[in-house]
This record gives sequence, C-alpha cells and structure tokens, in this order.
Amino acid sequence: MKILDNQENIFKALSDKSRIRIIKMLQKKPLCVCEITAVLKLATSTVSNHLSILTDTSLIIGEKDGKWINYRINTKPQNNLVSSTLLYLQFILEDDETILKDRRTIENVDRLVLCCK
Repeated sequence: MKILDNQENIFKALSDKSRIRIIKMLQKKPLCVCEITAVLKLATSTVSNHLSILTDTSLIIGEKDGKWINYRINTKPQNNLVSSTLLYLQFILEDDETILKDRRTIENVDRLVLCCK
C-alpha cells in the first residue's frame, strides 16, 4: 500500500467523533465491545464497525481474553504513520468535556454486569 493511501485510511478512521472517543478511552485502559457500547450509547453493531475500522488501520488491536476481546491502543505499530498518529492523539482533547465524561464513565462500567444481561 502506498504511504499516501495508508495516511488517507488513517485520516478516514479518525474522521468520526465516536472513533476518536474510542481511542481516547482506550488510552486509559483496554475495553471490550460491551463496555465501549455502554459509554457511547450506540448499537453494538455500530461499535463493532467502528472497532473494525480502527483495527484495520492498526491504531488499535484486539486480544482474546476468555469470552471477551479486549481492545487496546496498538503500542507497537509496524508503521511510522500509525506511530506518529497515536503519539499526536495522546496529547489532543485532554480537556474536552465529552472525553472527560467518557473517562469518568469507563471507571464505572463492569463487563460482568453489562455482558451478562
């Protein structure tokens, strides 16, 4: 894949507010789909689609943990564009009200309750 194409895919992935919120949440701790769904208040299928787009760009990765897949920031990207983008994302929106609210909310989500409904 050409560098420009790769960069375009990364920018497309970040063009959605929900995907940026997901990345900002994952900067604090790994989360499963049901936890992210609870915070964003979106349909599970919509959240799964967002996670797929972020995974396809290597911004995040999913790791199987029993019946869950824990999504987290890709801490060892093979691509310098991904690495640079993640570094930039680490420093933006830290004072945004929505991001701060999401971070407070993830402290109280419990996958054992959410995923067993």
